[in-house]
Amino acid sequence: MIDALLLDCEQTEGGVNFLMKSVDLGSRLDVVPLYELGGVDLAAYRGLLIGLHADQRYLLARKAQLEAFLKGGGTIVFCGHVAYPFLDELAPYRAIPDYTVADLEVVRIADHPVWEGVDPAHLTFRRGVAGFYGRGANPPPPGARVIHALGPGRHPVDFEARPAAGGRLLVHAGADLWGYVDSDTSAARMAPQLLDWIAAEEGMR
Repeated sequence: MIDALLLDCEQTEGGVNFLMKSVDLGSRLDVVPLYELGGVDLAAYRGLLIGLHADQRYLLARKAQLEAFLKGGGTIVFCGHVAYPFLDELAPYRAIPDYTVADLEVVRIADHPVWEGVDPAHLTFRRGVAGFYGRGANPPPPGARVIHALGPGRHPVDFEARPAAGGRLLVHAGADLWGYVDSDTSAARMAPQLLDWIAAEEGMR
């Protein structure tokens, strides 16, 4: 079984994703164009990676397929701003109004294997600029575990939940976590650790 399937929905760099450039990580996942999802047997994968630019209206039309994957024990990782909740546990994105730099500080609320050894300061600032990691929240469902929040308002930017259908759901309200794979900071740990966490299938910790 392959660790993860990445839905390719970006038009930059000829569709080649950062993860696939990595000798160590590229062999651990497959990539399929987003609109070919309906023809994919998701049972061959432990996880499904959905990025910032995904067509959420299309994903909503594939809700039954996604829920069947979760019911079989799969893990879905979504990065981006929820506009069309394509799973029952998702709610529309809420931007932080009139934010300041202080509002964009990443605060660790709970430990998680994906962020082990990652300094929150390396998430708050990227190339000296705050806000790349997140500027708002996808409100978590009841019972979800918030991993990181933003600023003194504690806006939940990362959470893990157990969907009603089964499986696991990891949600990040910002750009793709795997986009940090080429970072020169501890943030580069997220991509390999994300695949390790999916492969381990240990559930929430």
